[in-house]
Amino acid sequence: MKRLMVLGVSLILCIAVVGAWVWRDYQTFLNAPLDISKNTVFEVKKGWSFNRVVTELKQKSFLSSEHYLKLYGRHSKQAGQVKAGEYLLSAGITPIELMAVITSGRSINYSFTIVEGSTFKQLLESISKAEHLHNDLEGLSDKELLEKLQLNYNHPEGLFLAETYSYERNTNTSELLKRAHGLLQKTLQAEWESKQEGLPYKTPYESLIMASIVEKETARADERPVIAGVFTRRLEKKMRLQTDPTVIYGMGDNYNGNIRRSDLRRATPYNTYVIPALPPTPIAMVGREAIQASLNPEDGKALFFVAKGDGSHYFSETLKEHNRAVQQYQINRRKDYRSSP
Repeated sequence: MKRLMVLGVSLILCIAVVGAWVWRDYQTFLNAPLDISKNTVFEVKKGWSFNRVVTELKQKSFLSSEHYLKLYGRHSKQAGQVKAGEYLLSAGITPIELMAVITSGRSINYSFTIVEGSTFKQLLESISKAEHLHNDLEGLSDKELLEKLQLNYNHPEGLFLAETYSYERNTNTSELLKRAHGLLQKTLQAEWESKQEGLPYKTPYESLIMASIVEKETARADERPVIAGVFTRRLEKKMRLQTDPTVIYGMGDNYNGNIRRSDLRRATPYNTYVIPALPPTPIAMVGREAIQASLNPEDGKALFFVAKGDGSHYFSETLKEHNRAVQQYQINRRKDYRSSP
């Protein structure tokens, strides 16, 4: 009987010693750096269970014990909180810190910029090359693309705000463009509600068309309201806008860098040397400032302007003054002539 009691006590002591050792080893594991020598990107894919995540970490030789991490995940109740995404695991990260990262949802983001003044064709070309975007619009016609994006327009030009957008790996291109259109609509509506009175636009879309023309005419923030003022006054006076960017847009792939007199006379829906109004759609993507300028044009009397060759423009009230400016700045161009700031 005594022997049994001694054996029992000994067994309990052994269990206690082993338990204490295991607990200490478990705590040491939780607070010791993982085998990650440099900052590393780790992806948790959609649909992965916590066990699958642990298995992937073990296969990459990051873990000394997958069992301890599984135990901690369940003990801390974080096992069911792991979120899909790409995460940066820094060198020296501990298992406790790792669990905080992969349950945070703060995955690595990439960025894509819609450039002010770029056309929809240029947008599609650049977005197809964006890293880690899933291009689910490839091969679609403009009509099919608009249907996929659920946009009730006849033409996609100008429908996406020029801005920088962040996204996670494998985000659909369509999702990013939906966000860009939503931000455009929000911005356009806000500016429309605070616009100047008496502007020659019937709808926000018409002001967007004007904004795209302003965007193409100048990259200088200080000139956008001035140029918008020139164009709105021309519309009010029933004058043709006579702006080269609309002619170029109407020429499409036929534009080779030069506009000939015959191009100015050739009727297209976008040739504002021929049509006595705004073109039917925007001619480029616009930023906030161009929208603001189109709806808050600067007061003045100028009806003409010409590029000076240093990125700025000379503004004239009369055709006679304008012709002199054309002679000075265009016909007798400076050697270092440039159209952008």
